[in-house]
Amino acid sequence: MAIKKGDNVIVITGKDRGKKGKVLRMLPKQGHAIVEGVNVARRHTRARKSNEQGQIVEKPMPIHISNIKIA
Repeated sequence: MAIKKGDNVIVITGKDRGKKGKVLRMLPKQGHAIVEGVNVARRHTRARKSNEQGQIVEKPMPIHISNIKIA
């Protein structure tokens, strides 16, 4: 793979086309990468303690390496 952790990449296809970001993590067995600020999903978390509140957390999800290129 030519793309490594820490590289700056640009998304070439998909809903986040044109966005740029830094590679946070590579998943070589699946052929995916996690890019900062790209393909962000919102996950609801439940309150675990009585004095804690539930919240919505934004988490970057993996994107296939064929959909990104080095910027």
